Amino acid sequence: MVEQNGGSEFGEKYSEESFWQKVTKYAKIAGKEVCEKALSLYYALGDKDTPLWAKSIIVGALAYFIMPFDAIPDAIPVAGYTDDLGVLAAAFAAVAVHIKSKHTEAAREKIKQWFGAA
Repeated sequence: MVEQNGGSEFGEKYSEESFWQKVTKYAKIAGKEVCEKALSLYYALGDKDTPLWAKSIIVGALAYFIMPFDAIPDAIPVAGYTDDLGVLAAAFAAVAVHIKSKHTEAAREKIKQWFGAA
């Protein structure tokens, strides 16, 4: 269970349950890169060592990812998740110092389960 403390308008829309619903349902459509970024951020969010300011950025990015309506609707083939990737990548870069190898490894393991070994 991760803290649901956002501090942004998107943060109010984030919940762990809605994150897992979106990421498991649309993993193959969103693609490995989007899912790996989202999962790495998710695992960093749950880490007690991640500072509150970083958690606020992460919650905002994950909330944007799970929102059904965003800049480029997710239903648009190929382009639908490009804005999500941009937001996730920006958040990842902003909090990179707090994303530990255990977060990225946990994300990679989940990706292997969903997509198979690559």
